Amino acid sequence: MESFLFTYPARKSIDRPAHVGVVGSGDLEIILEPNDQSTTEVSIRTHVTGHKATWEAVIQRFFEQHDIAANVKINDFGATPGMVAMRLAQAVEVSSYD
Repeated sequence: MESFLFTYPARKSIDRPAHVGVVGSGDLEIILEPNDQSTTEVSIRTHVTGHKATWEAVIQRFFEQHDIAANVKINDFGATPGMVAMRLAQAVEVSSYD
């Protein structure tokens, strides 16, 4: 199992927390919580080892497009980069930011 922590600058706040996806069956869950900081902190736990660069690229690309201030927890069970991006988009949609 591997764990990663990434931090990005952020300016937009979100209205409410979001929880999308489930861990298991090759999927992942994302928990997005508002924070009152000017950063987004992304904590990732995955059972797939050796893919830190891929995680960093996917997460960085997403948060360059969605400048939200939040605490993000990702629990992965082998999801593809496309699934990660989709679940992140779902979480942002549920949390609705200004």
